[in-house]
Amino acid sequence: MATGISPDKHFYDRKELFKMGYSYYKINKLVSQGQLNKLTNNTYENGEYTGEHSDFAIVSAYAPKSVFCMMTSARFYGLTTFLPDRVDIAIERSMKISTLPDWPDTHVWYFPDSRFNTGVTSISDETGTYRMYDIEKTVVDILYYRNKIGIEETREVLKNYLGKEDRDLIKLRKYANDLGCGKILGTYLEVLL
Repeated sequence: MATGISPDKHFYDRKELFKMGYSYYKINKLVSQGQLNKLTNNTYENGEYTGEHSDFAIVSAYAPKSVFCMMTSARFYGLTTFLPDRVDIAIERSMKISTLPDWPDTHVWYFPDSRFNTGVTSISDETGTYRMYDIEKTVVDILYYRNKIGIEETREVLKNYLGKEDRDLIKLRKYANDLGCGKILGTYLEVLL
């Protein structure tokens, strides 16, 4: 390909394109030719991409500082049979996202700094590496926001977590205490254990 844009890479940010030797003029020319599609001020979709399409990759292109959370991460960890019709991401309350993809449907949770920065880990699939909350933080967030998520969904997530052999109840309790739902977790544990 004459442009140097690889058909194996789905998204590029402006800094990557600059490092590859593209100027604003050349980037805009690639956009006008349809080789790149401008998604945000900093992110471009490769119009000639030939690989797998991933919800994680698409949402991360629009919101690179976000963290996958709630039912999206619960589904990833196998904690629910519920099939979400949207992708849940968290951002800090002070952050702004100017544009979201048309697909997949994306729900943004605005977290305070302490909740946003607790329990962030990396996950990978065939399309890349993404930020997601670890399994215990996922359970605690769902428990904390149980009235928005749904009581039945919350119960299923917690029950499935407790059925895992590699569960870490000490970490779960620490997150719950630090993030304001220690008593609620205690009540659920009494019922489910």
